[in-house]
Amino acid sequence: MSDTVNASPLARTIARIPWGFAARRLIAAIPTMLAIVTIAFFMMRAAPGNPYSTERRLTPEVEANLKASLGLDKPLFQQYLDYVGNVVQGDLGPSMRNKDKTVSELIGDGLPVSLTIGAFSITIAIFAGVGLGMVAAVRQNSPTDYSVMGLAMLGISIPTFVTGPMLSLIFGVWLGWVAAGGLDLGRMTFETLILPIITLALPQIAIISRLTRASMIEVLRSNYIRTARARGLPERKILLRHAAPAAILPVVSYLGPATVGIVTGSVVVERVFGLPGVGQSFIDGALTRDYPRVMGVVILYGGLIILFNLIADILYALLDPKVRYE
Repeated sequence: MSDTVNASPLARTIARIPWGFAARRLIAAIPTMLAIVTIAFFMMRAAPGNPYSTERRLTPEVEANLKASLGLDKPLFQQYLDYVGNVVQGDLGPSMRNKDKTVSELIGDGLPVSLTIGAFSITIAIFAGVGLGMVAAVRQNSPTDYSVMGLAMLGISIPTFVTGPMLSLIFGVWLGWVAAGGLDLGRMTFETLILPIITLALPQIAIISRLTRASMIEVLRSNYIRTARARGLPERKILLRHAAPAAILPVVSYLGPATVGIVTGSVVVERVFGLPGVGQSFIDGALTRDYPRVMGVVILYGGLIILFNLIADILYALLDPKVRYE
């Protein structure tokens, strides 16, 4: 007991991590990922056409040779078993359309763009959403509260495929403040990424602000907050040290789905702004029926969804001592 008390804050935090729960979740993720791969594989194969149907018509001999080189001449179930076996070994296979690159290389090329957009978007969404929600809760039923919640409803109602072109038109074309789309000579800069980041962040800011407001109002009415005020503690200290940690717990629970929303939303946003991210690669692969490319992105997204949800659960346990997963 004394060792735990005398340990550093980092050591105490590590000791509180539910390692057994995390291990069980990771083991349970294996059949989940297998189900994702299986469904995606057979859905892609069920789509009409093939990777060469959009090109000029090939002779039967040439098409047969191409299929044989990629294993498409084998029975469907044998193709599935071969693909799963390769994935287990970390091989996502070659691209059927980009002959000089593998699927892993194509995903690696677009991943920095997607991760940069996603990281900035979720960071902005957390800070802006929590801040606006706390302001609205403290000034409940005031014009400030109504304004914040009105903007939140607007942010939730308008989808990203509408917000993106509108922002691009206003700030990129009409005002010329930032780039309307694409990358500047292949480089990620503030001018080229700010609009996609804002487009992805806006719906999450709206949702997080509403969650924070509702939770903060409930916390401010609790007995221990009344006790803190009765003791004469400054209002700022009450809000930041006592109310805020309890109020953000629902936000932490939502971080898993929110991050998933950022990741999946990037598919549309990258297409709208012409960014060479993973989402753009997914759409290009689907349009050209590049089966391994689409499957690689699906596996990546599925793994990220499972990982982010696990991280959110662990953070919840660290912030709330009453939560025990063991």
